[in-house]
Amino acid sequence: MSAVPALEKIRLTEFSHGGGCGCKIAPAVLTEILASTPVRGLPEALMVGTETADDAAVYRLNDAQALIATTDFFTPIVDDPYDFGRIAATNAISDIYAMGGKPIFALAVVGMPLEKIPLDVIGRILSGGESVCAAAGIPIAGGHSIDVLEPIYGLVAMGLAHPDHVKRNNSARTGDKLILGKPIGVGILSAALKKGTLSEAGYATMVDWTTRLNTPGETLAKMPEVHAMTDVTGFGLAGHLLEICRGSKLGAQLRWDAIPVIDDALHWAQKGVATGASERNWKGYGHDVDLPARAPAWMQKLITDPQTSGGLLVTCDPRAEAAVLAQFAACGFAEARVIGELSAGPARVRVA
Repeated sequence: MSAVPALEKIRLTEFSHGGGCGCKIAPAVLTEILASTPVRGLPEALMVGTETADDAAVYRLNDAQALIATTDFFTPIVDDPYDFGRIAATNAISDIYAMGGKPIFALAVVGMPLEKIPLDVIGRILSGGESVCAAAGIPIAGGHSIDVLEPIYGLVAMGLAHPDHVKRNNSARTGDKLILGKPIGVGILSAALKKGTLSEAGYATMVDWTTRLNTPGETLAKMPEVHAMTDVTGFGLAGHLLEICRGSKLGAQLRWDAIPVIDDALHWAQKGVATGASERNWKGYGHDVDLPARAPAWMQKLITDPQTSGGLLVTCDPRAEAAVLAQFAACGFAEARVIGELSAGPARVRVA
């Protein structure tokens, strides 16, 4: 048996071919896979399933309760085990908030190369995940673990919502404003980290954003003026906005100067740093995105940058814009911004 490396020599990102939500299967490939997957015997109580590209499945329990179920896991995006656990757990639980629900419990999904990673490192990953669940007010009630070649960690998360408050990504309306809860650029920071060029301040910023639970979603879902919600993750801002556009049969206009971008991410993007997932995203849906004439390459990299534990993307009636921003601010997301609007027309994203 090979010797397990010492704790101080462990760099989790060295064990994975990619990190965080950048490991997602490319949008075009996923669409092809799902197109050949049969869907049979859907119960009437299943409110949200695979028919839309939503963040979780939703099952109506009764007139006052709907169960929200999701799972999310990935390979390390950072080297610190505790931070990896925190980021993965935050990312998984945020799907509950994106559907308008309140988390109630989670199950751990753990895959580790036991000959390569010490047990105390694995324990720190699990502790990081548990700390986020505690912050969300839920227990980790069980889970499953296997011995694999690459480390993976995540959660099955369960939540509850009133059936009338469940928010899909296909219910946006013409004229809705688009509001983004977190700045983009996490994928670029992760790429800089893997290259060994990310500063300590940049790392702290990355961990800060990726461990903020999208708690505003639960309250925003109860506002009738909020029509659709999703969270921006592996397909990038443009990709997840296109899911809203396609589901709602609308077009979107984004104002580039209004989109919040992490300062360090902009810096590295302008120096050519990007993830491989960004290019895969563009190949999958770039034909439905219009960038400004002579747009710099870094703009494309940012608009397609895979976000791990990214922000909520909300569509709302223009008259509710101030109230939505106030709710974000009240939950610690003062950086939320109105970034564009939706209009009648083909399902395209136009950036101006």
